[in-house]
Amino acid sequence: MNARNTLLLPLLLLLTQAPLAIGQQSEMFGPFELHYSVVNTTFLEPKVAATYGITRGKKRAILNLAVREHGADGSEARTMQIKGRTWDLIQNQFLEFREIREGPAIYYIAEFKFINEEWRFFEVDFRPEGADQTYTFKFKHQLYIN
Repeated sequence: MNARNTLLLPLLLLLTQAPLAIGQQSEMFGPFELHYSVVNTTFLEPKVAATYGITRGKKRAILNLAVREHGADGSEARTMQIKGRTWDLIQNQFLEFREIREGPAIYYIAEFKFINEEWRFFEVDFRPEGADQTYTFKFKHQLYIN
């Protein structure tokens, strides 16, 4: 296991386990299941954040998305074309997603800033590999400085 994988493992565990702590967060779009989570960057170890170019800060968070296609043979991770934005009552920000691959896992992260206790709204358009249409996913999430 190289140094990059050693650092990535805690990030993957955090991003995959965080939804379990607050309930599984996913939505179905036809045969595709979109998993999502929002995580404060202060939850990331400084070394892990630095490895992936994530800026840690008390008013910074990341949106993590992954999509799986469900079929007769089980489910399989898919790449996707993705664009999105987030906003609150004061600021609007377009999200810049980065694809991260580790073994069979494929996920996309985007950083954004937030205001303590303010609701953030998200709108994401995504088209999974093999899909014949683009899907739109909207949700809101309240963030707190920790």
